[in-house]
Amino acid sequence: MKKCISIVVLLTLFSTSFGMKGSLKAYFTQASFYSPENGPYIETYLSILGKSVQFVGMENGKYKGTVTVTMLFKQNDSIREFRKYDLHTIEIEDTANINFIVFDQQRIALAPGKYDLELELDDKNTDLPSFTEKSTLDINFESKNISLSDIETVESYTDATESSLMAKSGYDFLPFQDYYYPQNIKKITFYAEVYNASTILGNETPFAVATYIQSVETGKPIDNFFRIKRETSNSVNVVFSEFDISELPSGNYNLVVSIRDKENKEITGRSIYIKRSNPGVKFSTVALQNVVIANSFVASLNQPDTLREFIRMCFPIGSGNEKLFINSNLKTSSLLNMQQFFLNFWSQRNPANPESAWATYYNTVLGVEKEFGSIYKKGYETDRGRVYLQYGSPNERTIEALNPWTYPYEIWHYYAAAEQTNLKFVFYTRDKALNDYLLAHSTANGEVKNVEWQNEIKRKEYKYRPNDIDNELYKRPYEEDIWGEHTGENFNIRR
Repeated sequence: MKKCISIVVLLTLFSTSFGMKGSLKAYFTQASFYSPENGPYIETYLSILGKSVQFVGMENGKYKGTVTVTMLFKQNDSIREFRKYDLHTIEIEDTANINFIVFDQQRIALAPGKYDLELELDDKNTDLPSFTEKSTLDINFESKNISLSDIETVESYTDATESSLMAKSGYDFLPFQDYYYPQNIKKITFYAEVYNASTILGNETPFAVATYIQSVETGKPIDNFFRIKRETSNSVNVVFSEFDISELPSGNYNLVVSIRDKENKEITGRSIYIKRSNPGVKFSTVALQNVVIANSFVASLNQPDTLREFIRMCFPIGSGNEKLFINSNLKTSSLLNMQQFFLNFWSQRNPANPESAWATYYNTVLGVEKEFGSIYKKGYETDRGRVYLQYGSPNERTIEALNPWTYPYEIWHYYAAAEQTNLKFVFYTRDKALNDYLLAHSTANGEVKNVEWQNEIKRKEYKYRPNDIDNELYKRPYEEDIWGEHTGENFNIRR
């Protein structure tokens, strides 16, 4: 096995990163797989923005950068596996226009179990502190059941000409490491593996693989983004497919791979979150054409202004297509169209009793208005109100209103919400009298991610200067706080 791979990728998309001003900018992901011969393993994918690396001159007159990469895999504070190596950039002649990404992939065998993964990046040519990123892994491939690998999204692929760390099933893959798909990206390509189908079902037994794009808000597949394929069981079955997303509206989605038996019952499944930005797509009226409002609760909602306001209240929990209607069609829609939309909206969430679903939500909106409404915004329009409506009441809510070092801020902690765990939200305001707290940072999918959130919520006179590493306030996120300022402690420790 090679100690490291250094690949240069032209910089076309790099919208998500971790790091801080003046330091390395990088993005790190991983995916777990299983080899029938060798057992489970993970692949790690590390992309470092070339212009964030310090290049130094060499004897041949060219320039090169070096980053030391350390990965620790821990269980109960015991190191079970580790990797440490130097990742070198290519040699360049001019440092004025660095427009590439250094990509590194590792393949690491791991026994089944849960791990704490720590990644440390250290630019060998600077005095800046190294940066540590932490995440968790759950390696779980049961031999007694059909199981799935993680879903790997793919930026590009070629036929494999020789064995390498990049190769799987005869292809060399360059992974797509971001969850964000902007308008210029027209397709999503993905790869996964199905294990033990022949052992559980029998050799060459038919089963089905369903792949689809699902609305996060409604939990239902999006029309025209559902595909099912018949497969014959093998020790490993490959799922390698793509969707044309040129007509997928802006919104939050899950890409789902579902393994189903001959009765179309799901055996197992995996999903990954994706966020689509596609402002050119117009609202699809297909779902409204057959909505009959007679004898429904919306038939009595015949005041256009009142109904428009009710629909606006639904924006925080709307799907991509529903938000498109609210933003683009609501002002000009007829009363009938609004009634059809409103009934369809709540029927999607509770087919048996859409009126009850709306009544419960409306009561929550009234509470949000009372607590989070500001002078200039209604409660559901504020960041705190929107998060409350979308994720529910937080399990923990830390409020710091009088800290002299920071603006008033709040940290919300959800143990589990929206099919995610350990979600945190940081809100702050520069004028407490307005009661309008802005979202500064969150760990949730699709939300604002700002590794410098601690600096953002500091009062202006206490912010660090970006290029002054000797400033005592120059702190990395989540690390020890300056005396009397507890943002990192409040973020990381349950109370």
